[in-house]
Amino acid sequence: MSLYETIGTHLKEAMKSGDALRRDTIRLLSSAIKNTAIEKRKAPAELSDSEVEDVIRRLTKQRKDSIEQYRAGNRADLAEKEAAELVLLSEYLPQAMPEEELRALVQAALLESGITTKAQMGQAMGAVMKKVAGRAAGDDVRRMVDALLT
Repeated sequence: MSLYETIGTHLKEAMKSGDALRRDTIRLLSSAIKNTAIEKRKAPAELSDSEVEDVIRRLTKQRKDSIEQYRAGNRADLAEKEAAELVLLSEYLPQAMPEEELRALVQAALLESGITTKAQMGQAMGAVMKKVAGRAAGDDVRRMVDALLT
C-alpha cells in the first residue's frame, strides 16, 4: 500500500472515530498532496512515496516556523495546535537517520569531494544532501557539515 493510500485510510479512520484534530490535519495533508499532483500533472495516486514525503516535509517545516512565530507573539494556544499537527504529520515520515550514521555519511561525502573549508559550504551541502536522500533534515545536515568544517 502506498503512502498516499495509507493516508486515505487513516483519514477514514479519523472520521469514524471523531478525532477532529487528526481528521483536519490529514485533510490538510491530503489537500496538499492533491495540489502537488495537479502541479505535476499526475493523479494523486500516481505520486511516488518520496514525492508524498516531500509534501509532508514541507508541511512539517511550515508547522515548525509557525510554532516559533506563535511563541514569539505570545500565542501559546496556536503554538500548541501547530505542535499537535506537527506530531501527527511526523508519523508519516521515515525515522530520522541516527546522528552517528549521519556523521559518517557527511565525513565520507566531504572526503570524496575534497571539501575542507567553510567557504565551500554550499558545495558541501549539495554533496551531502545527495547522499542523505531525504533521510535527514536539512538543518541537521547543515549543523553537522558546519561542525565538521570548523
